[in-house]
Order: sequence, then C-alpha cells, then structure tokens
Amino acid sequence: MLDSFEDAGFNAVVFQVRPTADAFYKSDLEPWSRFLTGERGKDPAFDWDPMEFLIEECHKRFMEFHAWINPYRVTCTSSERLPSNHMYYKESDRFVKFDGKIYFDPGQPQNRVYIKEIVNDIVRRYDIDAIHFDDYFYPYPVKGKTFNDDASFALYGQKMGFSKNQRNDWRRQNVNILIKYIQNDIKKLKPWVRFGISPFGIYRNQASSEFGSKTRGLQNYDDLYADVLRWSMEGWVDYMVPQLYWEIGNKSADYKELVNWWDDFYEDKHLYIGQDIGRSLDGEKLSLAVSSKHFDEKMKLTRAKKNVSGNCFWFGYQIYNNDHDIADVLKDKYHTHRALVPAYTEISKTLPKEVINLRSEWRGNDFYLLWDTEKARNEIEEPKFFCIYRFPKGVDKDIENPKYLIKVTYDTEYKLPYLNGKRNYTYVITTVDRVNNESKRGVARKIKL
Repeated sequence: MLDSFEDAGFNAVVFQVRPTADAFYKSDLEPWSRFLTGERGKDPAFDWDPMEFLIEECHKRFMEFHAWINPYRVTCTSSERLPSNHMYYKESDRFVKFDGKIYFDPGQPQNRVYIKEIVNDIVRRYDIDAIHFDDYFYPYPVKGKTFNDDASFALYGQKMGFSKNQRNDWRRQNVNILIKYIQNDIKKLKPWVRFGISPFGIYRNQASSEFGSKTRGLQNYDDLYADVLRWSMEGWVDYMVPQLYWEIGNKSADYKELVNWWDDFYEDKHLYIGQDIGRSLDGEKLSLAVSSKHFDEKMKLTRAKKNVSGNCFWFGYQIYNNDHDIADVLKDKYHTHRALVPAYTEISKTLPKEVINLRSEWRGNDFYLLWDTEKARNEIEEPKFFCIYRFPKGVDKDIENPKYLIKVTYDTEYKLPYLNGKRNYTYVITTVDRVNNESKRGVARKIKL
C-alpha cells in the first residue's frame, strides 16, 4: 500500500493508530485494536509493532507519518462488546453512553489527562512527524437523543464559572483545554513534531454567525463544540485539514464556497483540503467522464488559492485499489514532480546549515558526488534529508522549481549517471531540517557527465 502511495506522488500518510481507545502499536496503557487482530486486547500472532513498521517504511519512501488518534470514542457500534477488564467497567462514571455507543466524557479533567498521556506516550517512543486528530470531538448529534453530561457539568461546569444556560460554552472550553494540553506537551517533548486536525468542513453557517459560510449544514462550533478557528489563532494546532467532502454545487455545502471560505479565514496558516475521493469521482452517480471533470475542477480550485498548501485524500484504500484510475490520474497529471512538505516556520524560522565540502570522485568505474555536514545547532535543525537538484547548462539554478529535483536522500553521497563526459550539469545539494525548512541556496558543483 505504501508503495502505491509513493508511486502516486504522496509525501505524507495519516494512519489511524487509536480508533476506539485501542492501539495499533505496543502500548502499556491501552489494548491492541480489534481492527488489527479481530478481538480487542488480543496480541498479534507474532512480535510485531504495526506503527513502528509503518513509520520506518514511510520514512524509507520519504513520506511523513502522522499518527491519527480519535480522542473520545470508545466504541463504534451499539453491538460492540468490551472485555471484562476494561476501564469502562471499573470507572463507568468517566464515560457517557450516547446512541448506543460509549465515549469518554470530555467534561471530566481526568479524561483529558488520560488522553494527554496517550499522546505523550506515542510522541516519546516513536519517531512520528505529527499527531493528528479527526472530526470526532463531542459526538455528532442524533435527533431525539441527548448527550447526558449532567453529572460532570454539575461537578465541574459551575466551578469553572459557567451558568446553567452556558453548557455549550463549557463544552467548547473542555475541548479547548484538551487541544492546548496536547500542543503544549508535544512541543515540550519534541518541538519538531506537529499537531494537526481534520475537522468537519463547516465552521459555522451564516445563519449562526456573520463570519460563517453560505452553507446549511452541521457546524463545528455549535454542534461538535469544536472552536477550530480559535485553535489556529491561538497557535494550539500546526495545521488544519477541513473535510470538504461535498461536490461543487452541493445545495447545502458547496465545495467551492467552502474552499473560498477556508482560504479567506485561514491566512498564513498551514491549510490542506480534505478530499473525498468517492464523492469527487462518483458524485451523485455521475458518469466517469463527468466526474473526472468535476475532480479536475476541484484540483484547479485548490491550487489557485494562496493559503492552500495541498490536498489530503480520503480514504487510502481507494488510492491503493486505483479506483476510477485515481492513482494514475494523480501520478500522471497532478503529482508529476516530487513536492516537499511545506516548512513549519511557526515552529522554527532558522534555516538549516548548508552542506560542506561538496566534491566528486571516481570509485572504480563509478562516479560519485559526496558532501559533509556541520553539527546542527539544535535537534530541530538536524538534517532530515538532502535534496539533489540537477540543472542543465544554461538553466538558472532555481531550487523552487520541482522539475529539477531529481532525488531526496538520507545519504551524503550520490552515484552520478555518467554518460560520455560531454554533457555539462550543475548539481545543487540542499539540506532539509525536521520542520521542513530547506537551506537557502544549496551548494553547487559543475560536473561533466
């Protein structure tokens, strides 16, 4: 699957490592996931850590690994059964049942601390590039059903200064506290690790706020108690991936309207558009010819926006299966050149040191380009990898043009494709650090191949 993602030109993978208070990794805090072994708490058949494996394999392919966590959900269905030794049976007052499913109560401080410990454990032990939350904060509303957090509101809400008619504000504050906790702890442990969120695509409708979008759908702020814009303004998250899964022209939530809204309200932040592959290519049972045009229009729109840094495609199996030739379309039309992940200058603006002692030499019948590195000033500026650009004679050395980026490597050497010694090229080597800052100019060497 990772090979297929690499071939389709992706540079980051978001993988769900904690779907329902369980683990796709070795954890002393939570049981193995039933989605991995078929039974919650059942060990894999052999000694294997899926997350460790995925991190290693993603990095081999120069793709980032973002560990995707669902913070509050404990069960996905009303028929799901928890093992008899589960925390739910020991401390049931920490949970709320809603629509037949079980959730950690976001209003209880001990639950926030617990979720924070889960995140900290992952950040400490694994070489991840980011922690990622999706759109599930307070559960999606269900008509005729009430999320019963009366007990925690009575115990904590009024102590926090919220009156009886301010429960929605209290719920938002509960989520705010968790988000701030997570960001603060990540940056204390490993400041280069990012924190990203993929919220539901509508912040607020215009009917609810003058700052809302021209939509008529579920709202992050009012229905899920997720004040996603505040999180970015306060610097509590490093990137946002709003799930803009609708079609262009959708009557309740027009994709074009929402891309424009997020682009307007998310200036100078890391914004990636969440794309639903099925709805982009199938639409409302559109023919392949029509839906391909629809997809093309979506891609052109996102690429024209100054504040949109890229796209995130859901879900991965459709890329792997090449549904509607989506992987081929991306590879041949949209991802024709390697793209570096944008630099997170909010974490660090200092560029990494350039390589030193760039040279070429023969080793037997092979011709190599080699270089050395200086000691980094801190962990953030340590070389993550090196970029090799090749410019033919007469072409300006423009490292902003991905057309000339021929390879990224962890090595400090590169075997040159020697031809007949009559062609002149300029090779430029740059350094990329742990938050994706690239050294300013690179170091150049002219070579005849």
